[in-house]
Amino acid sequence: MKYNKFGYGLCAGLFACSFYSCSSIYMPNVPSAPMFTEAGEVYVSGNINTKANVSANLGVAVTDHVAVIANGSYVDNRSNVKDYAQKMGEAGIGYFTRFGRKNNRVFEVYGGYGLGNTSVVDKRSSTMGQAVVETKDMDFDKVFVQVNFSSEKKDALKLFGNRHDIDYGTIIRLSNMRMKNFAIDGLPAEKEDNMLIEPVFYTRMGLGKGWKLQYTNGMVFGFKSNTYLKAGYPLFTLGVLYKFGGK
Repeated sequence: MKYNKFGYGLCAGLFACSFYSCSSIYMPNVPSAPMFTEAGEVYVSGNINTKANVSANLGVAVTDHVAVIANGSYVDNRSNVKDYAQKMGEAGIGYFTRFGRKNNRVFEVYGGYGLGNTSVVDKRSSTMGQAVVETKDMDFDKVFVQVNFSSEKKDALKLFGNRHDIDYGTIIRLSNMRMKNFAIDGLPAEKEDNMLIEPVFYTRMGLGKGWKLQYTNGMVFGFKSNTYLKAGYPLFTLGVLYKFGGK
């Protein structure tokens, strides 16, 4: 589990950096990591974090090495200082294979396209209650490529007298993001684009009969120092996944 432990350390060390870029208008979703082994397998997962960012994933292994994936996310987070809402959907196709001395490692690469929209309302307290300071609305699209490295360990964890399988892995995603429409306080504003790198690290514990509990953590790094479409919002989620089917 060396590279996954490194991933946890990297995210923990860079967590503080997120506070300097938390004004990003984009919030990442949880990428797919189906860890397919053969044709006919189906992968479904759902994840949520403390910002009420709900992500869902679906994948189908079309052949022994080709799969299609679909991702979606929804956020509606309201507070005294900010209302943040985002909807996003993605679809992609990719290649997977197993390798390693025990054939327990999985390599996957996927590419795809996504669409979404974001609404942000900044607020402040006033004598009349909460007053709106600024609103931002964005429609965006993205082209992404991601590479997944995963490993399986059978009966690796003993918990409450039972042994559980443990999976762990790393996802490196490169996303070319582009604003299609952008408005501030209802008026058209200068649009931005950015190339984002999203490393994500995950650990899964088998619950039996295809069910697994999943924890993910990750960060976002941007190539451009934009005002709005930039790095921010670290990814820490808990979820559950179910995989079934196969030959």
